[in-house]
Amino acid sequence: MTVEIEFPFEFIVEGPARSQQASAASKEAWKAQICDAARPLLPEGWWATGEIVNVTLYYFPDQEMDGDIDNIVKPILDAMARLIYMDDRQVERLVVQKCEPHRLAESVPKFWESSITLISAIEAVGPRLYLRVDVADSWKARQ
Repeated sequence: MTVEIEFPFEFIVEGPARSQQASAASKEAWKAQICDAARPLLPEGWWATGEIVNVTLYYFPDQEMDGDIDNIVKPILDAMARLIYMDDRQVERLVVQKCEPHRLAESVPKFWESSITLISAIEAVGPRLYLRVDVADSWKARQ
């Protein structure tokens, strides 16, 4: 039996994000880490959606980031392909925000929806990534 993923689908990945410029081995390890964090939350017999999706990424580094926030996006989107959605070409809307410790108080009020998973990410210690994938039509319905 195959089952659709229930959206929004949210999860947290512990550890520092890897950029597109990282070594191939480092990027592959990061992608595997993303998949390992998502897989236990997926229903048994799930299949990746073919729907258009929106993705939200909030990255919580443990210190001020050295690199640019846009450099971490591609490996993350690639990791979710064939797991959450079939292909990253399905991503219609992408929201990315870094939440550095010295600016966290300024960042938190900007979160427009605080789920239990997001609150856990905000309150956790250490570098982490909060991910939310939603079907595009459900986001439009909330507007």
